Amino acid sequence: MMMVMMMMVLIVMVVVVVVVMMMVMMVIMMMMMMIMMMMMMMMTTTTTILLMLMVMMLVVVVVIMMVMMMMMIMMMMMMMMMTTTTILLMLMVMMLDVVVVIMMVMMMMMMMMIMMMMMMTTTTTTTTTTMMILLMLMVMMLVVVVVVVIMMVMMMMMVMIMMMMMLLLLLMMMMMAMVMVVESMMMIMMMMMMMMTMMLMMMVMVMVVVMMMMMMMMMMMMMMMMMMMMMMMMVMVVVVVVMMMMMMMMMMIMMM
Repeated sequence: MMMVMMMMVLIVMVVVVVVVMMMVMMVIMMMMMMIMMMMMMMMTTTTTILLMLMVMMLVVVVVIMMVMMMMMIMMMMMMMMMTTTTILLMLMVMMLDVVVVIMMVMMMMMMMMIMMMMMMTTTTTTTTTTMMILLMLMVMMLVVVVVVVIMMVMMMMMVMIMMMMMLLLLLMMMMMAMVMVVESMMMIMMMMMMMMTMMLMMMVMVMVVVMMMMMMMMMMMMMMMMMMMMMMMMVMVVVVVVMMMMMMMMMMIMMM
């Protein structure tokens, strides 16, 4: 039985890593496309350099996250005090966290894109007001992110304390279910925020249409399409993760 569980854990780990890598590759490709578009739009050198820096930062963050995940999994395996079920649960939570972080990064990118568009198109007066609004939005986003992270940490601490107290497996499963519910709520919040950002972009486009030539419009439409595709991919990934979780839960119940 233990062997089977271990094999399952390993398979799940592999799947998680593959999914994360795919997401990372997608994000990097998106960034590259953006940079190319910006180049086409004849932007200044400073902005392009800034974009490049953003890409590099993103890659570094993702790599660090992957390493941390691996370390966590290794530690869990070593400890082996924890049952395989707890390891599986932790893995699920980590998967959710990864998705949330990727969504956050994407939202930040969208904000940056909107700001760039503003800079490129509108006049100075309009840009200043819009930029202020965007800055406020970004600050709000940051606050939300911080709160979410703190909540996650607290949840993890609670779970670890429960494990140390060696309470019943059922209790632990209840706790994990709570964590998952909170995280799913957070995901919904993220989706809503992304939608809001999309609406903002639409408004910006409406403002800009008057001033722009056709080529610019086409560029914008391409960007929007790319964003929509990315969002669809995110939804797909979330669905897959949720399905995997359900399967895990079922298997656990059957094991019990």
